[in-house]
Amino acid sequence: MMENSSVLPSDASDALFPTESPPTAIHQAFWIISLIIFCLAFVLGITGNGLVIWVAGFRMARTVTSVLFLNLAAADFTFTAFLPFFIVGTALQPHWPFGWFLCKLISSLAIFNMFASVFLLTLISLDRCVSVLWPVWARNHRTPRRAALGAAGAWTFALAFSVPAFIFRTTDTENGTTFCYIEFDPWDEAGDDDEYYYALSESRQWSLVCSRFFLGFVIPLLIITVCYGLITTKLWSRVKTKSSRPFKILTAVVAAFFLCWLPHHVMGMIEVSVFSHPHFKEVLPYLSPLSSCLVFVNSCLNPLLYAFIGRDFRERLFRSLPAALERALSEESTPTGTTATSSTCAPPATDAETQGL
Repeated sequence: MMENSSVLPSDASDALFPTESPPTAIHQAFWIISLIIFCLAFVLGITGNGLVIWVAGFRMARTVTSVLFLNLAAADFTFTAFLPFFIVGTALQPHWPFGWFLCKLISSLAIFNMFASVFLLTLISLDRCVSVLWPVWARNHRTPRRAALGAAGAWTFALAFSVPAFIFRTTDTENGTTFCYIEFDPWDEAGDDDEYYYALSESRQWSLVCSRFFLGFVIPLLIITVCYGLITTKLWSRVKTKSSRPFKILTAVVAAFFLCWLPHHVMGMIEVSVFSHPHFKEVLPYLSPLSSCLVFVNSCLNPLLYAFIGRDFRERLFRSLPAALERALSEESTPTGTTATSSTCAPPATDAETQGL
């Protein structure tokens, strides 16, 4: 039984271009605007995140900050690299031309990107909090190697939490049209019992939506909020509270992530509610493009935030964008000149760095 044919980030979303009834003019406009945004996100995401990877990976000395932001850029770059599949799949709705394996892979990739990004942001926030609250300990124990191990853990957990999306996606061909859809009963446990099938589907969909909401949104948000509260309290208690560039950048990146992904989680809950409230299905074709666009936009937004928040953005943008990004991603004690990546140890932390300044 096919639940839907969407290849968008939300596992249970209806197709952007429904086949049950002719789309309205407003719906067509939403669909076209979404395709345009997807294309822009691909161009900006590949260019911006590729530039960040080059700067953080090849131009800068290896520090805890550069390692963590390098991994964050790698997560967004991987996601945006597969955006052409999303674009073509959306343009050809409801037909999916790329086969069974890519149906599973592409559909689960957005979930993987969500978990990887939020886990890395949480790790960055914890690192900044530790640096501010326990500067002596941080000076002796914060190393790029440990940062890399923490990032590897974030990638591992993200991969594990994206497995259900891979399992439940499948394809089916009817009248020459191949559908990529979510199947909550891949092992045919319900058989021909439709009532049990829909109850099983609703239960599993609620489990997925709730687990992603709490593990990929609520819990990380609480941890990051606590870190920010502790950092702010510590900084305000000091006489010298200069403007903190790393803190501002981290704040902007975290805020952008949660604002862009919140509609996705809300959409997931609305979609599950369709089982009990079928009339909700009427609004999905209008809300789904918006939530999907925000998800894609988030994958290309971070490099722009790094550049715009950098203090030397106006002066150096047209002369040297890589240098502006390098300054934005550097730790305060790290020189911003071009350096080799052979350094595997963090430089000694200064008071400004350990205070998050």
